[in-house]
Amino acid sequence: MKLYQQVREYLENKGYWEILVYLFFGGLATVVNFVSFAIALQYFDLSMALSNSISWFCSVLFAFVTNKLWVFHSKSPNFTHALIECGKFFFYRILSYGLDMGAMVLLIDGMHTNEYVAKIITQIIVILANYVFSKLFIFKETEVFEEENKQIEKDE
Repeated sequence: MKLYQQVREYLENKGYWEILVYLFFGGLATVVNFVSFAIALQYFDLSMALSNSISWFCSVLFAFVTNKLWVFHSKSPNFTHALIECGKFFFYRILSYGLDMGAMVLLIDGMHTNEYVAKIITQIIVILANYVFSKLFIFKETEVFEEENKQIEKDE
């Protein structure tokens, strides 16, 4: 456990801990995405587009919880803030879904790539885009709120 703490502290000091945690949970969200895609495509014999849509929805639900709680440690000051944060999360995930779907169609229909190879390629792109969206646009307000609270506590 001591080694874990030392590694974590080192990575936090270098600014890499959040990225590592994001990649870990992004990897798990990718597993959720890939498994739900395969189940929908193979076991339910759904189309690629419908299978991809189902897998997107499953992974977004998983990602919101993990990003909010464990990656960005977002604490909403009130219910309205939480709803806005959730709305932003889904808005940007819809953008990345469009990127995902467009890349899937291009790779599968345009370049005749295997569905699973295409899925892996698109997930790498989506994970990178989603980190940028989350870091810069979704959970940023929570950081500002926490900094304001710290300043208020210091002033008191």
